[in-house]
Amino acid sequence: MPDGLDPYAVLEVGSTATQAELKASYRRLVKQHHPDAGGSEERILALNAAWEQLGDPESRRAFDTSRRPAEVARDEARARGARNARASQVARQASGRASHADEDLATWLRKVYSPIDRLLGQVINPFAAELRALSADPYDDALMEAFCTYLEQSRSRLNKVKTLFQSIPTPASARGFGLSVYHCFSQVEDAVTEFERYTMGYVDSYLHDGREMIREARQRRKRLQDERRRLEI
Repeated sequence: MPDGLDPYAVLEVGSTATQAELKASYRRLVKQHHPDAGGSEERILALNAAWEQLGDPESRRAFDTSRRPAEVARDEARARGARNARASQVARQASGRASHADEDLATWLRKVYSPIDRLLGQVINPFAAELRALSADPYDDALMEAFCTYLEQSRSRLNKVKTLFQSIPTPASARGFGLSVYHCFSQVEDAVTEFERYTMGYVDSYLHDGREMIREARQRRKRLQDERRRLEI
């Protein structure tokens, strides 16, 4: 048989064909391509060579054994190609997910954390000066009114913080950080509540507790700012 011709392909059967199927196909093709029927002599020679290789079971087994390493090599090459394609696809998907996660985190930091940090600072930072002014005479109506105005503005800012928290879900990569931000907010909110109670009855324990909460919230906010700088964005 000419080099490069697969006898199974010449006989138009698969490599798993039975001997009976091989014989039936050979006979059919010989009749179809016989020179007396207008067929090609070259085609008949190829059919006879293929039948010589595959018609005898021993000869067929020898041929199958000889071609198996090449088939195995082709199969392994195809499998490697498929594995590489899958690995590339997984890598692209992972890269896409990572890029999307980075975008989500950057958006949350810009649209949620940054304005929240600014609003909390507008409550925490003025507190010391506001308290000093009130301490001159807590029973002075003008001083108390100024302190109450500060508390009203603080409450308004904290309501905005609450709205911001609900505007965009915290990304999975920042859940711990987001929880710490919420704890800082809650601490400031509790402090404002204590100050409001103080203004209604001048009970010093409310003022003391609120002042301690503000002190802790200030420290927590500073830690959050430091942690924010370490986020890989």
